Amino acid sequence: MWELTLPALERERDVLALTLAGHAGGPPLPETLDDDTLADAAQDAMRQAGFGLAQIAGNSLGGFVALQLAARGRASGVVAFAPAGGWETQPDVFALQREMHDALRRAPYVTDRRAATRYTTVNFEHIPLELLEHQTLGAAACDAPRMLDYAEHARWEIDAERISCPVRIVWGTEDRLLPWPESAARYRRLLPHADWIELEGAGHCPQLDVPLETAQLILGA
Repeated sequence: MWELTLPALERERDVLALTLAGHAGGPPLPETLDDDTLADAAQDAMRQAGFGLAQIAGNSLGGFVALQLAARGRASGVVAFAPAGGWETQPDVFALQREMHDALRRAPYVTDRRAATRYTTVNFEHIPLELLEHQTLGAAACDAPRMLDYAEHARWEIDAERISCPVRIVWGTEDRLLPWPESAARYRRLLPHADWIELEGAGHCPQLDVPLETAQLILGA
């Protein structure tokens, strides 16, 4: 998901682009899931790669994990793009996620850029077809049913009082999966001192929608 943004980041920083547990290319999910499963796996990956304190960026579920790692004292700064778990009343995100993954399983090979990106971006013409196909095949192969079943009943708790590093939260105003601003209401309350940025006309995945602006928002945090 970050391929279009990575070159700009790698010119300026040492980058670890890890894959979350349960996602294609990442470690498998353990038999029993809990609220720390993904953060534990991400912390292990950081340690194995020699990363101690690091600036952490993440999108959606990855944004939530970035905030969890910040609360554990593993982040020098966080840039979270539409982080999951910020709703006060649960949105239709899980129904939309199931709809999206069902569609990917039925037709993982991309023939229509707009159809492949309708849940994630507003701007799509610049995204290479091969990249979209790689992403859709990966999404179709991830352990989405187990994660979604657990996520619907998860607490999505962040120990905000333990976050001492700078936090930047970025949200696309045209996000379909986690609509702005209602999906950010709890984080607005828990993280009042965060740097909040609205991306006009961007969708759920700014790293695909506006990759260079996304890189600048990470590097400038």
